[in-house]
Parts: sequence; structure tokens; C-alpha cells
Amino acid sequence: MKKIIVLLLVSLLFPSISYAGGNRTNESFYDAKKMLEKYVYSMVDKKTIYCGYEFFLPNKKISLGDGFEAAEYKKRAGRVEWEHVVPAENFGRTFSEWRDGHVLCVDKKGKKYKGRKCAEETNREYRLMQADMYNLYPSVGAVNATRSNFNFTQFEDGTPSSFGACEVKIYDRKVEIPEHARGKVARAYLYMEDTYPRYKMGRSSRQLIEAWNKLYPVTEDECWRTKIIESIQGNENRITKGLCLEAGLW
Repeated sequence: MKKIIVLLLVSLLFPSISYAGGNRTNESFYDAKKMLEKYVYSMVDKKTIYCGYEFFLPNKKISLGDGFEAAEYKKRAGRVEWEHVVPAENFGRTFSEWRDGHVLCVDKKGKKYKGRKCAEETNREYRLMQADMYNLYPSVGAVNATRSNFNFTQFEDGTPSSFGACEVKIYDRKVEIPEHARGKVARAYLYMEDTYPRYKMGRSSRQLIEAWNKLYPVTEDECWRTKIIESIQGNENRITKGLCLEAGLW
């Protein structure tokens, strides 16, 4: 009953009609993070996607527990960050502003620039993709930074963790994540490809992602998260919602 009441309140705050396209309501990555903190993760498990560590709002502190290690970005280890599961660069490079720059992308010294900053400043479609909450998950800051834009894989058994007790493995620009995160990650990738025509996975990535989607079914918490985001952002996540309906979790 509490969840139903909360969903009704969210619907009143964000009145919208659901549609199947991508994010069209919020262009701000900053605002997306704040809405996730205030409206979504106030009602779903406050755990980081890969390590499964509990975090606390509004201070964003993470309970790392014993055994977590970070070779780099140690100052970012104790705080939660919002990670693009499909890295912003992976879809960002499909925009000419990211690759080549734009006439408006000139700093105060007259030097031209390109990349994420230029795409964010000059292209609304990019901003909408960047702020899509279905693709944003809480992550340990040091893990988010180390993961960068690397693609996922599965290493040979016995490959050691890169973060001690957190079973995330990053080697040779590839990343393996724990089983509990694989289904969510897979459905974020499938959603982005299904929703935004300019984004396409490579063949090997698609094979892995489709396998994970089948092997690791949706959970009640994942379905509830999707339902809240739909109420706020307005568009359906056809991938996850369809599976939640099949499982009787919607």
C-alpha cells in the first residue's frame, strides 16, 4: 500500500502520458541525478549496482565494509556516483559535436573544443540521452571512474577482483561484474538500443548482453524502479516493463 501511495504522489508531481520513445522531459544530467536520489532511491534498495554496498542519502556516503580496495581514485571510493551503464561516450561519439566540435564550442581564449562538453552544450538530443534515468545507476565512485567506458565481458574462472571484496574485475579495458548486477546491466543496454536508433551494440557485446538478460531475470525491486522512472520521465522502458509484466511484477 505504501508503494502505491508513493507512486500516486509521484504521478501528481510529474503528470504525463507514457510513450514508447526515449526521454523527452529532462535535458539535465544534474536534475536526473537529483530526481533519482529524491524520488526513486527513496523507495528502492539503496545499494550500488556492482558492489551491492548500501549508501545513504542525502550525503551520498557508502558503507564500504571490510575488504574493499581501490588502487586508484581512492578519494571517490566513499561516495556514490551515478554511472551511465551504457557509457556516455558510447552513444556520444555518434554526435558530430562530440567527434568534431561545433562553431559554438570555443572557450574564452578562442580555443575550439569537442567531446562531451561540446555535445552537452549544443545538442538537445544528446542531453536527453545523457539524462535518461533508465541508464543511470548508483555506483561506488572509484569503480565508476575505473570502469570508464570499457565494455563488459566474462574472464576465466579464478581471475582476481580489482577491488578486493567487491567482485568487479577490470583488465585490458574490459570489465566483469558480479552476477547480481548482470541482468540490470543487460536490460539497460537493450533499452538504450531499443529506444535510441543512433545507438547500436557490437555483435560480441550483443551476444553477451542477450545471454545475461535471459540468465538473470527481473526482480521485484528492478520492476518497481522502472515503474517509478516511467512516472517521472514519461516514457516506457519496453524491455524491462515487458519482462516485469510477464513475471507478474508490474
